[in-house]
Amino acid sequence: MSIRKFAVAGATGRLGRNVVDVLTERGHQVVPMSRATGVDVITGDGLAEALTGVDIIIDVASWHASEQPAATEFFRTSARNLHKAGQQAGVAQITVASIIGIDKATAGFGTAKKVHEELHLAELLPVRILRAAQFHEFVGQFLDWRQGDVAYVPAWPSQLVAARTVAKALVDLATDPDAPARPAPGTPIPEIAGPRKENLAEAAKLLGARRNIKVVGVDNPNLPDAEYAAGGGLLPGPHAKLAGPTFQEWLDTQP
Repeated sequence: MSIRKFAVAGATGRLGRNVVDVLTERGHQVVPMSRATGVDVITGDGLAEALTGVDIIIDVASWHASEQPAATEFFRTSARNLHKAGQQAGVAQITVASIIGIDKATAGFGTAKKVHEELHLAELLPVRILRAAQFHEFVGQFLDWRQGDVAYVPAWPSQLVAARTVAKALVDLATDPDAPARPAPGTPIPEIAGPRKENLAEAAKLLGARRNIKVVGVDNPNLPDAEYAAGGGLLPGPHAKLAGPTFQEWLDTQP
């Protein structure tokens, strides 16, 4: 295995921390990029310096809220800045984390993420995209967002996956010598998902039992693309790579 120098955009986030860990464990050089490390992918502050000598960027930076206009602007600006600075620094390619089913999104954060994919593919550097299912870690957000004593969680099917599992798949894709420089026309974008079909509300009930929080599954939540998600829009395609742990197995390892 050749040792390469990676820059990770969004390095201190839920997925980014795992990507940094996986790269480090495999012996690569890693430049963590986030505002906490003095690199801002929106203003560009510190970006040129961080990308000096970097071979590959892994972009897992994300917007902290679900408002479509703000999220779209974040992804538009970050993608353009990463490509511009990356090209100037001699970066070979960018690998981007995305979301399964995002190509069918019509509203909310999903459409912002769809624009993110499109912008990356239209920009300067070669791009590899990996679409992931909802993280195990995402389930806890529904409990954090509750108002009052009860958490109302969408009863959507999803093949929940651990963030570390996604990080491994991202690094595998970024370092695969046989992967195309860009998604080939007519071929599906790579996907990573958990080992079995699960349900967001049922997973939330398992977590809620540990936190003494009541969870109620909701069939028709007032959320963007709810009907699409309820119909299986978040589930992986037949070409997806499936990898554990299951949500229960992951939960059993949490403190």
